[in-house]
Amino acid sequence: MKPFITQLRTRVKTTLRLGLFALVALAASAASAQQPVSAETQKNIEAFLRNYFALGPDIKITVGTAKEIGTSGLSEVAIDVKSPEGSDTVKMYLTKDGRYLLRGELNDLTSDPLAQNIAKFKLSNAPVLGDPKATITIVEYSDFECPVCRSLHDVLRGLLPKYPQVKVVFKDFPLEALHPWARTAAIAGRCAYQQDPKAFWRIYDLIYDNQDIISASNAWDKMLDYAGRSGLNIDTFKSCMSGPQASAEVDASITNGKELDVRSTPTVFVNGRRINGADPHALQQYIEYELAQQKAAKK
Repeated sequence: MKPFITQLRTRVKTTLRLGLFALVALAASAASAQQPVSAETQKNIEAFLRNYFALGPDIKITVGTAKEIGTSGLSEVAIDVKSPEGSDTVKMYLTKDGRYLLRGELNDLTSDPLAQNIAKFKLSNAPVLGDPKATITIVEYSDFECPVCRSLHDVLRGLLPKYPQVKVVFKDFPLEALHPWARTAAIAGRCAYQQDPKAFWRIYDLIYDNQDIISASNAWDKMLDYAGRSGLNIDTFKSCMSGPQASAEVDASITNGKELDVRSTPTVFVNGRRINGADPHALQQYIEYELAQQKAAKK
């Protein structure tokens, strides 16, 4: 799955930079809106994807139901991809005659995608860094074992002091198929937050600053060490780490991320505007844009 998803995302990003959709011809029969894709079309889509992305028999591809998108002549099709490493779902778009498959991001010009993203956030009981009344909110979906997430941590550490108008809200999104100790760290973060919300950010820093020396075999002991260094009660922390509540909260955060189509870490939203990765220039650009818009609105 990993090569397919990686290649697909790379191609989609290139496509979006050009402001176009990639168009792939498929010789297939018509697919009816709101109906399962016909067996022939399903077979052709799967065969095309297998050949195009070099997907072997160990990869399972399931073509879902085609859902008509208004009067556009397009239907949205969910492509489920499963491998021993994990699973993912990719949205593609099929023309009514079943001939063309489009990959990319489809935007409705009559709606506000930023407002739609913001409406999906579930931020209650989530760690907040900065002024809770700050006018710019960065929502960070991250994995403590992810190297790019550590880069984002470093970027935010350098950027936030310059912008008191910004607050960061942290959401767990451990990629357990790729990172064996990410969930342990996520649970540790939740347990720190339950005991002392400020301690979460101390553990957040300690985990990312020491990411290279944490492993699946020592993660539990490292989390206890960081909890002690963060001033937490160790017995309470151990009990939390072993209990169901923190784990359930991590699962809820993952579910919320999936509702926002988070598929990789870090995924960041600046007042609803998505950034994949840890690009400091994009972060600063979005922050400056929001500040300029707010300044203009006051005039």
